[in-house]
Amino acid sequence: MDVAEGFRCHREKIVDRWVEYVLSTYTSSGFFLKERDKFANPVGGNLREGLQKLFLLLSKGADPKEFTAPLEQIISIRSVQEFTPAQAVAPLNAVKHIVREVFEADKERKQLVDVLYDFEFNVDLAVLAAFDIYMKYRERLYQVRINEIRSGNHVLTDSKCPSNRLAGDNKGVIKGAL
Repeated sequence: MDVAEGFRCHREKIVDRWVEYVLSTYTSSGFFLKERDKFANPVGGNLREGLQKLFLLLSKGADPKEFTAPLEQIISIRSVQEFTPAQAVAPLNAVKHIVREVFEADKERKQLVDVLYDFEFNVDLAVLAAFDIYMKYRERLYQVRINEIRSGNHVLTDSKCPSNRLAGDNKGVIKGAL
């Protein structure tokens, strides 16, 4: 029995536990875990789909360049939320521990724990790539913010109603004019 067969046998269990772990990092994790409809729960649906794709690539020893698409699907969501860089990418690392636990619980595949080096190395490469992707998305987010400030659009998006603000700033002037 080889590692590839172990991954095939336990793929669903591993991915489900991984998804559960990643979604537990959110404050609304109960909703994200229960609602499986991608349209009713786009965060949970996209994370679930991205983690499934990523696990397939990791388990077959794919080229790290192939990790980009599923990592972008996962990290693009986490990069615009209130996560630090470490909090955004750290849950990806959990799959190493989940695989070890699942294999150790299976008497037939327990010996495979000792030969997970290549898989774990691929996970480490995916985490590093995820950090680069996170930084790319954060840079893009900050560039949009800078452009809003330069163009003056931040007044419309960040403040209260402009007419209310005008009335609040010039109360004396407006009252005196009446």
